[in-house]
Amino acid sequence: MNRRLIIVLLCAFLVAGGCSLLVYRMIGARVNGSHQSATTRVVSAAGDIKLGTILTASNLSTTEIAGALPKGAILKPENAVGRGVISDISQGEAILESRLAAAGSGGGLAATIRKGMRACAIKVDEVVGVAGFVTPGMRVDVLVSADPPGAANSGAGMQVRTVLQNIEVLSAGTDIQKDSEGKPQSVRVVNLLVTPAQAQVLSLATGLNGGGSPGHIQLVLRNPLDTDVTQVAGTGMGQLFSNDAAPLQKPILLAKREPKPVPSVYSVVVYNGSQRSEEKFVSSEGNQ
Repeated sequence: MNRRLIIVLLCAFLVAGGCSLLVYRMIGARVNGSHQSATTRVVSAAGDIKLGTILTASNLSTTEIAGALPKGAILKPENAVGRGVISDISQGEAILESRLAAAGSGGGLAATIRKGMRACAIKVDEVVGVAGFVTPGMRVDVLVSADPPGAANSGAGMQVRTVLQNIEVLSAGTDIQKDSEGKPQSVRVVNLLVTPAQAQVLSLATGLNGGGSPGHIQLVLRNPLDTDVTQVAGTGMGQLFSNDAAPLQKPILLAKREPKPVPSVYSVVVYNGSQRSEEKFVSSEGNQ
């Protein structure tokens, strides 16, 4: 092979290799740049943060999120410091605007109350609190049992009524209060998120005093997805033990079926000379 041709081919290979290396580096730099631009640093929780906490710098950290940011993500720590937390935040979780109270509203329970609503506290026990399963965010119905005014004279006795339905539990916990002798005691308190009108109903129900004792509150746990409000009639003690209140299930009596009449069959014999034939017919009237 011609020596000059070999030199030309070697030069061509060297130029092609150099161009390929240059293009590879340019594309790699662009890809790395695009990856870096798709990652955004947002404010996150440095540890588990409980409801009602007022955020400080020690509560906050940062984390990188690739791709689209969650709605309401906070990019600067100073935009979160001093604001109250209205729902629990786990460690490493991005802090969103929807999880914080408005700036200047402070922390604690008041910051979790939505506009136009009120927090109404009621004292409960383990039974009333549905054995501890009433937690923030759950939905309950409120039943009150008491002697209504004039029940002693009418003989109707204690009655129970569903006064509120589909009420959100704002918080549940314990509080220290004093008993009749002035001794401190631990009581369970549930705060319900209600409208002003519902707060009046609830306050009246807890303070009802018809037969010498205040009304007894019972919380009924319901499915959070079940938001229907139904009309429920009240039940009295006298009605509870009457035959009309809880009727026994009556046995189902099956109607006797009359047997169908068996159709009558009659025969006709025909003689044709020495031949004999017989035809059978079914009588529609049952007569032979």
